[in-house]
Amino acid sequence: MIHIGIIGLGAIGQRLIKQFTEHEGAAVVAVCDQLETLAKGTAEKLGGLKAYTDYKQLLANDEVDLVYVAVPPKFHHSIVMDAIWAKKHVLCEKPLANSLEEAKEMADAAMDAGIVHAMNFPLNYSQAATKFAELIDGNYVGKLRRLQLSMHFPEWPRAWQKNDWVGGREQGGFVLEVGVHFIQQTLKLFGDIHNIQTRLEFPDDSVLCETGIVATAELADGTPVLIEGISGLAGKEHIGFTAYGSEGVLTLENWGELRGGKTGDDLKPISLEEVAPPRLIDELLKAANGGEAELYDFEVGYQAQKVLEELRKER
Repeated sequence: MIHIGIIGLGAIGQRLIKQFTEHEGAAVVAVCDQLETLAKGTAEKLGGLKAYTDYKQLLANDEVDLVYVAVPPKFHHSIVMDAIWAKKHVLCEKPLANSLEEAKEMADAAMDAGIVHAMNFPLNYSQAATKFAELIDGNYVGKLRRLQLSMHFPEWPRAWQKNDWVGGREQGGFVLEVGVHFIQQTLKLFGDIHNIQTRLEFPDDSVLCETGIVATAELADGTPVLIEGISGLAGKEHIGFTAYGSEGVLTLENWGELRGGKTGDDLKPISLEEVAPPRLIDELLKAANGGEAELYDFEVGYQAQKVLEELRKER
């Protein structure tokens, strides 16, 4: 049984609590949040667990084997580094850190410490993204001609994540919060991204995050990569990750929908019924118990952050 401590109990932190508590190989034994009422309320709902407002007290709890860090990016570095020094295994939310230097230090320290260290990149464990990867590997689109990421948001932050940091320029914005998932998928499936050129649109308020991006880049073989996004518009939220090839098109839309078609045909939904991807919690616990596991570690997070920093650079 792996004993879990959860640091950060906002909307993101709450998502994995249910998965941890329902898994027969895991037990949530402690929770932490700066907001005392939230920490105590969550602990009570989970059966009277230890509740902390100081994460260092949670890390000092010898019962905790693994911590899930689900706080805003600005605080990842200090908490994760302390967790590493405490010899706790770590699952960290994306992005890995609030700067490239912090991300590199965290990746190096985790590797040196020999702990399990993983990023919460849930697309890797979804049916649609798993099938997308299988079809790309199976040459469904033929020779890749173009890769495109589109992100459209009627409002940002979205209704369920209204807070200052998600809408702030320092550690928020849809490029960082949403784009990171697809940057990681690009690196995983297609390799390194080079020659990044970006144009960002910002509101007059210098504290607020981007409202638009148009960026170009290239894969190692010169294949063009287009990234465009905009917030504050009519219509519904739409996110599309599309591979255009010599023989067809494959598109992953809105996180869980997959469509494809051969050249000259219409795009049609692709069945996901028989797709059985691994589950993050299963893989995390395998690793914590000393087994082989499909995890995306801090080095993966660092490589994704290198691309993100270039995309978000104000020129």
